[in-house]
Amino acid sequence: MLVLLPPSEGKAAGGSGAPLDPSSLSLPGLAGARAAVLEELVELCSADELKAREVLGLSEGLRGEVAKNAGLLSAPALPAGEIYTGVLYDALGLADLPAAARAAAERSLLVFSGLWGAVRVTDRIPSYRCAMGVKLPALGALGAYWRTPMAGALPEAAGDGLVLDLRSSAYTSAWKPKGEAAGRTAGVRVLHSQIVDGVERRSVVSHFNKATKGRLVRDLLLAGAAPADPAELVTALRDLGYAVEAEAPAKAGKAWSLDVVVTQIH
Repeated sequence: MLVLLPPSEGKAAGGSGAPLDPSSLSLPGLAGARAAVLEELVELCSADELKAREVLGLSEGLRGEVAKNAGLLSAPALPAGEIYTGVLYDALGLADLPAAARAAAERSLLVFSGLWGAVRVTDRIPSYRCAMGVKLPALGALGAYWRTPMAGALPEAAGDGLVLDLRSSAYTSAWKPKGEAAGRTAGVRVLHSQIVDGVERRSVVSHFNKATKGRLVRDLLLAGAAPADPAELVTALRDLGYAVEAEAPAKAGKAWSLDVVVTQIH
């Protein structure tokens, strides 16, 4: 099983670890593309703070993120699983997983990133600010930029097993499974169900969508679940107590759509 996750805007400080070693990152097929994005981002943030803030969509209160990006080559690095914080990662709780579940997470989790393309939770990276929606002056929109290198690297990472896609829309633009791999892919939407005047009403949740997805992955890891395809994933999630509604694709080469329905959001 390969689990595709979005990053988080919030990131932990890098502490006092050694700086980034680009050659150590997973998915070496992305190395050239990573180097190009890193070089332009560092140059942009080193040369003109106002322009960098405009390109990155940063407010005055986040001007410190520009200086952070300017120092990426020498900044201390930590495992990506420690760098990424926020609602999904808090709910996932990588740090306190038992050994077997932690090992499974290291094998199966892949975090998408505007700067790195995609990294494993064990890859050591510095704290940075560069969303997939950013349009760099020379490289252009990162979602489009990453499509070609991702098309070469991601099918190998996906192998022949289930792909559980929990990314937000900005990150799905960088890679969409195609053909046979798409048929092994399941995207998840979280819906909040409420009874209003005796009638069920459903709404898409945003903030709590992330928390539910983090708990969902954690529960799968703790259970040692290893679904081979979307149908087995539906069974595994229902066995774990989730209310899941599944829609199989109407034709081959399309991904499954899963709705996880919650009655409480927290």
